[in-house]
Amino acid sequence: MQKRVNEVTMGGSAVTLLGPKMKVGDLAPDFVVQDVAMNAVKLSDFKGKVRIINSVPSIDTSVCSAQVHHFNVAAANLKNTVIFSISVDLPFALRRYCAAEGIDAVKVTSDHKELDFGLKYGVVIAEKRLLTRAVFVIDQQGKIAYVEYVKEVSNEPDYDKVLAAVKALV
Repeated sequence: MQKRVNEVTMGGSAVTLLGPKMKVGDLAPDFVVQDVAMNAVKLSDFKGKVRIINSVPSIDTSVCSAQVHHFNVAAANLKNTVIFSISVDLPFALRRYCAAEGIDAVKVTSDHKELDFGLKYGVVIAEKRLLTRAVFVIDQQGKIAYVEYVKEVSNEPDYDKVLAAVKALV
């Protein structure tokens, strides 16, 4: 398993990321995560659509919650686009969060079982068994069109760049 150091910090301290670093132009690896009802969801279930993958450490933190809310609002203006939010939070907690916060336009999913997404996209924080904050935009043909591994986990991604990448595809 590939280990990457000094790419991301958490609270100012460097952490180790497990898995490969994705780049623009890479074929997006398929993965399986669980939705809030514990059903399997695959990236390939949404072939032909633009897909935003929003990787967050935990839905129960203010920055992660703000990020999910931002994409939930943005979804209304995006055609032919599916937005995933992926963390290692349990599906039960994700269901409670979505109900309490009115999240209905983002597919909030869990990678807690096998870290299938996290290890394939290089976002697993080895020291914490959490996912680092990152955003990927995947085009209709399954290639990565935008990547942002947020340098400091407590910071939000560059939403303008993410949405510009999506709008260039639709």
